[in-house]
Amino acid sequence: MNPPNDSAGSRGGQPQGQHPLSDAAKASQAKTHNLFRSFIVAVLGSFFVYQLDISYLWLSALLTVAGIVLGIMVLVRYAKFKESKLVLFGTIAGLVVLAVQVLLLLTSALFFNQVRDYQQCSRQALTQQAASKCQTQLEQSLPQFR
Repeated sequence: MNPPNDSAGSRGGQPQGQHPLSDAAKASQAKTHNLFRSFIVAVLGSFFVYQLDISYLWLSALLTVAGIVLGIMVLVRYAKFKESKLVLFGTIAGLVVLAVQVLLLLTSALFFNQVRDYQQCSRQALTQQAASKCQTQLEQSLPQFR
């Protein structure tokens, strides 16, 4: 029994006019996808570690640098092999997130002591009034730009 022809003119999942991927192309595509997955893990890891505590700033910075390196590697592989547009768009979006993350990390490193004191104070604040006091102390400890 022959498979039915669909409106796109494809057979067996392969569009007409395209040949099945060679083993080298499949291996290259698998490597690109693995690099992309690692990139996504680095981006998400950097973001979530940053949320934990200011004392993990170094780990967030390390994951951010790893994410940037992996993102550049994925972009280079895309430019070289023209594989998946979804990987391209995901990588560009992830690099934008990492650019914002770099700004957050630099700001946190610049005001490390103030942020650490605020986190310690807010952990111990059990009421809204205590939390408000912590925020006021943070605002007073930061330099005023006027």
